[in-house]
Amino acid sequence: MKNPKLPTIRFNRYFAALIILVFIPVSVGAVYEKNTSTEITVLTIPEAPHGIVFIADPHLRDANMDHIHGVITEINELHPAVVLIGGDFVYGEGDDLSLQEVWSDLDAPVYAVLGNHDYKAGDSATGAIQKSIALRGADLDPDNYDLTCMKDNNSADYAYADNLAAALEANGVHVLRNEYVEMEIDGRKLCIVGVDDGWAGMADPPDITNISGGDDFVIYMIHEPECRADWDADLILAGHTHGGQFIPPGLDSLASDGLVRLSGMIAEDNATGTYVTRGLGTSNLEVELRLFATPEIVVINP
Repeated sequence: MKNPKLPTIRFNRYFAALIILVFIPVSVGAVYEKNTSTEITVLTIPEAPHGIVFIADPHLRDANMDHIHGVITEINELHPAVVLIGGDFVYGEGDDLSLQEVWSDLDAPVYAVLGNHDYKAGDSATGAIQKSIALRGADLDPDNYDLTCMKDNNSADYAYADNLAAALEANGVHVLRNEYVEMEIDGRKLCIVGVDDGWAGMADPPDITNISGGDDFVIYMIHEPECRADWDADLILAGHTHGGQFIPPGLDSLASDGLVRLSGMIAEDNATGTYVTRGLGTSNLEVELRLFATPEIVVINP
């Protein structure tokens, strides 16, 4: 019998930053790392189709566009069958949505979900704390999944998310907002389920009981891993945590209350496996600061 509720990820990268700044005095020059390198993580899943690429958290802004162009070049060199993007396309206030034109350079079908920054929901230190508290009222049972509590006293900008989604669609990124799509790759059926953002209170997974044949490899995408449920899927993909962004080895369990990993594969009991990517960009910082969390491109069965 499946677990009715998965453990939540009570990680907040702002708390992690405070821990590091207080207990680990280092100079900014010593830890500042521009995103000039990207690591390719290969997941071998025999039942899955080949050539699925997953990225998340690009947080586009002028300062990281060269990096993102390089990421797109790397992805195209992998000759993917499909590219999945796990949300947080934007950085912060005053974002130029024309930057999203970069995705038109991808040489494969692209499907995505939106993240909390794309709704401007919980995109500050205090907002993130409020969202973490509000999540305690959520029902993560897959049969009764309900995140409407995340809309209480919500300052999310739904019009902005709509405009962003339109900009993405105009540049070849198909945004799945509680929708699914089926496709076939090398004779194998793939069902991609896009769950809209949890922190914005928009997550409402679609019913996929009628997918053709019932033998699809099913992937759920949701931005925040703590908003996932134990869905009847083969794999769940998430982002949001930035892999801790700059948490030294050994402190990641402290920042996450020791419950789960901040990145990588999470497999708990009989629950559906979840892969949390470290993502590509950074947010809420004036510099592209990453340490111990190299930007990541995930490839399933290359």
